[in-house]
Order: sequence, then C-alpha cells, then structure tokens
Amino acid sequence: MKAFFGSMTGRVFITLLLGVLLTAALTQLVADAERARVIDEYRDQHSLDRAEQLIMATEIVPESARSAYLEVANRPGMRLEAAGPVLPSLAPAPTEFTQLLAARMNKAADSRPYRMQSLAARPASCALAREQSVMFGLLRMKWRGTCESILVGLRDGTPLILSVLPPRFATSPEHTDYSGTISLFLLSIGFLAYLVARMTTRPLKQLAQAAKDLGNDINHPPLDLTGADEIRQASAAFNAMQARIRQYIFQRTQMLAAITHDLQTPLTRMRLRLEKVGDEELQQRLIGDLSAMQAMVREGLDLARSMDTTETMQMLDLDSLLDSVCADAADASQRVTLAGTANLALLGRPMDLRRCLVNLIDNAVKYGQSARVTVDRINGAARIRIRDAGPGIPKAELARVFDPFYRVEGSRSRESGGTGLGLTIARNIAEQHGGSISLTNHPEGGLEVTLMLPEYYPGK
Repeated sequence: MKAFFGSMTGRVFITLLLGVLLTAALTQLVADAERARVIDEYRDQHSLDRAEQLIMATEIVPESARSAYLEVANRPGMRLEAAGPVLPSLAPAPTEFTQLLAARMNKAADSRPYRMQSLAARPASCALAREQSVMFGLLRMKWRGTCESILVGLRDGTPLILSVLPPRFATSPEHTDYSGTISLFLLSIGFLAYLVARMTTRPLKQLAQAAKDLGNDINHPPLDLTGADEIRQASAAFNAMQARIRQYIFQRTQMLAAITHDLQTPLTRMRLRLEKVGDEELQQRLIGDLSAMQAMVREGLDLARSMDTTETMQMLDLDSLLDSVCADAADASQRVTLAGTANLALLGRPMDLRRCLVNLIDNAVKYGQSARVTVDRINGAARIRIRDAGPGIPKAELARVFDPFYRVEGSRSRESGGTGLGLTIARNIAEQHGGSISLTNHPEGGLEVTLMLPEYYPGK
C-alpha cells in the first residue's frame, strides 16, 4: 500500500479523488444552501397566500359564526383568532412579512383598508424552532423562516391576531439516511479516479521501462507511437534518441575495429623485422612490447564489443556453460575447480556470458594462481563465486578496479600483465543481463568475485 501511494499512479489517484470529493462537497453545500433559501422563500410566499385567503374568508363569515369557522379553518403553520379585550403591545416597526401582507390585502380592498401591525411578542414555538436545525442534503441549517404575530384590523373594525407559526418539520424534523447514496458515490468516484490515474501514468511507466531496457539493450524494439499527441511526441523523440545512440555505438565499434585491423598489419611487419635483430635480449624485449600492444588492441576491441548487444538472446543452461568454460581453462593448464550446480536456465547471450566468465577466471588465475568456482541458486538467481589464492585487494581499491585501464599497484602489480579491461568488460556484460558483479576479500585469504545472474530479466 505504501508503495502504491508513493508511486505516480497513487499520487494522481489521491489528487483526483480528493479533488473530485472536495468539489462535489462544495457543490452540494452551495446547492443545499440555495435550496434552503428557495424553500424559505416559497414557504413565506405560501404563508402570504394562506394568510390572505384566511383573512378574506373570515371577513365574509358573519361575526357570530367567526369563532366556529376559525376553529375549523385554522391549520398547522398559521392561526387566526379573535383578539382579547386588551390588545397586546405593538412592535416598533412592521416586519417585512407584515408590509407585504398589508400591500396585498389593501390592493384587493375596494374601500376601507385593512390595518396590519406587527406585535412585539412572538409565538412561543418560534424560539423552539430557531434552536432546531434542518437537514438539507449534506448541510444542516437552522430554520430562519417567518414566525411572528400580526394584529389584523378587518374593514369592519374587528381586531384579529394572525400567528405565522413554524412548519411541522421544524419542530419534528425527519431523519434521512444518505449512507447508501454516499457510499455508492464514493465507490464510483474512487473507481473513476483509479482508471484516470492508470490511463495517465501508463505512458510514463512505458517510457520508464523503455529507458531501463535501453540501458541494457540498445537494440530493444522502439516504442509504439500510440496514445495522446504528447505521448506520441515523447515516444517519437525517445525512439529517435535510441536510434542516434545505437548509431554512435556502431560507429565507435566500427572505428575501433578499423583501428585494430589497421594496427595489426604494421605490428605484424614489425614482429617479422624484429626476427632480424642480432641482439637477442633486445629482440625479446621488443617482441614483448609488441605482444603487449597487440593484447591491448584486442582487449580494447573486446571492451567496445561488450557494449554492443547485437547477439541474439536465447535460453541457455548455465551449468553446461560453466562446465565448458572451466574445462577449457583446465585444458589450458590453469588451476580451475568447479563445485555446485544452479539448475537454472538463463535468457542471455551465450558468447557474451562466456567472455564474462573467461575474463573473471583468467583474472583469478593470473593474479591468484588458481580459481575455485562455486555456483548455487539464491532467491531465484544464479550466484557464481570465483575465489583465488592471491593476496587480495586493498579495500579502498575494490570499487576502482572496474574502471577501464585501472590496475592495482603493489600486491597485484603490472608484473602480472594485463591491460586493466577484463573486469570492466565482465561488468558490462553482467549488467546487460540484469546481473551484477561484486568483489570482496575472503576472510581466509584471496579475492572472491561474486557474479549474480537472474533467471529471467524482465527488461528483455
């Protein structure tokens, strides 16, 4: 889970999910607030209509029957009743509702106007309704509709008291369960955000994998030009870069091959001419120098070839390859022993892997007089350990011996020969197969080289 949220897909998913949820919540809150405002306006308008009808109907009823009529006509939310002998105190100024009701009543009046005055005291239920809240979707708001008492003077002079009361839901609000709707909403939004995140980051993952493949196989097939315009442009640029790098490596290999070929001819002529040198000691020294130059030219070409991956990948038996390499070394009078088996099939380039193993074994024999090769299997990968009987390498030099042309002075000196390219070539080949090479000084003496090769490298 931590890896998912640390990835680009997880971050895009969280950003989309939170953004959509926040936007939806804000939109719902605004909609609920507007809905509450519209409902309050509608109720006030409805209260005006009811008050107008109730007052006009009461005026038509004979005065002797008005009390009985009002008992039947009054409904929840509004009540009209006769005023007592002592009129209640009036408010300092009429409310907006009182003004609107007076305007509507007097507009319909033919002669004498209706008298409307707001009372200072409000119905007791108004205070209770103001303390309660009403649920509008996700928004819980306090009820703020009209709730007051009005002294109404009919055109015949009869005083009545009109009480505009809270609606039923304000005093006994109904509970609505939105858990099912919200859960479905969250699931749909989460699924949509995940799909969008996957669609957005898939091209980035493909580019990252292509870059990884490029580092291990310059001849890896180019990317398909699919997807959005920006993705196609990035893929086309990546393919063009890969083609240019492949061309640079090919030109470098061709140049080194040409140099090697051109140098072989004059070096051969020099060797033939040295046969005519009368001083035998001088002759042997010059021939040794020529041999070193030829070896350096050959290994320089091998280094260039180790960066080339034109050889076809194929399945091979690692145990058979190791047995063949060690047998060839033994036939060349090298002290090489092989122990263990990996029982592992590898996807690799046979010639390159053979060159890697030969370089490591030759290096052990050259500097440590012998090579003890041990192979086993660990965590789905082959582990090949090659240990020599030499003096080892200072700890500070262990990392530098992989640098081209670098040779350790002292215990493993130039007297042993070599150009300092063997380990560099071996490491290049191992990394092209998704593996690694490490060096350690064995506690019992000697240098131990560990080559790790995975069973199947996904980049291939």
